[in-house]
Amino acid sequence: MFRTEPALPEHEWQLRLETGDDGVATLLLDRPEKLNAWSWEASRQLARLAARVRFDDSIRVLVLRGSGRAFCAGVDLGLPEDRITGRSEAERARNFAEGLRWVHEQFRAFATLPQPIIAAVHGYCLGFGFELALMCDIRLAATDAIFALPEATIGMAVDAGGDLRLARDAGTGWAKLLALTGRRIDAPTAARIGVLQDVVAPEDLLPAAYALAREIAGNAPLAVQAIKRSVDTFADRGLTEAMAQTALLAATTFVSEDAPLGYAAKAARRAAKFEGK
Repeated sequence: MFRTEPALPEHEWQLRLETGDDGVATLLLDRPEKLNAWSWEASRQLARLAARVRFDDSIRVLVLRGSGRAFCAGVDLGLPEDRITGRSEAERARNFAEGLRWVHEQFRAFATLPQPIIAAVHGYCLGFGFELALMCDIRLAATDAIFALPEATIGMAVDAGGDLRLARDAGTGWAKLLALTGRRIDAPTAARIGVLQDVVAPEDLLPAAYALAREIAGNAPLAVQAIKRSVDTFADRGLTEAMAQTALLAATTFVSEDAPLGYAAKAARRAAKFEGK
């Protein structure tokens, strides 16, 4: 059975919600020893915390940031019980697609919180880390930030909508270039194509992010939330339908022979030889 409630006690969660008295709260990715790598368990934790933020009127703006040397360096296999199985490859693909559909619902709940979300990105922002940043409303980055969607290099589809959100913000050409090649880009390039709203020195990242958060938090909450909702409604036309297709396409790559071959090649630091099956 697919688990939808966190498996770990809250004091062991990798996501921490910190609130203040100025209308600004922080969602901290706090697994620095793994470069804040994401997992099914992290998605369950996000679902719980997003629900808390949504109905907390004392939170007017949310800042998302990572601890340690990176924002989020991608995905982790997670807990043993999170392995997706099935009696056949078809059933395994179905189970993966259904699990992914549930996760997509949680990401949508997070991205569409009434409160604006500011991402403060430093270090690696790769794979799902990039996708998570793209779910935020405004993105600031340190000059040391590195962005990439490397899924195609290991035989997987981009499964959390990062390529779609990148197409929305940077255009389809950049979305295809980055997702099809897995190429890494630096913060100035990310700003140039519209992914970032500002790039600052590493030591200025958090002061800049929290200053912006306090500026927004000082405005009328109902007006701020109405503006976010209106802009999102315009910008995200068609996203729901595209995400439904993403779950099915990602499930196909999940059960392919290319995916384990790609993961093994990455672990061995060698080029993969994909056969498309």
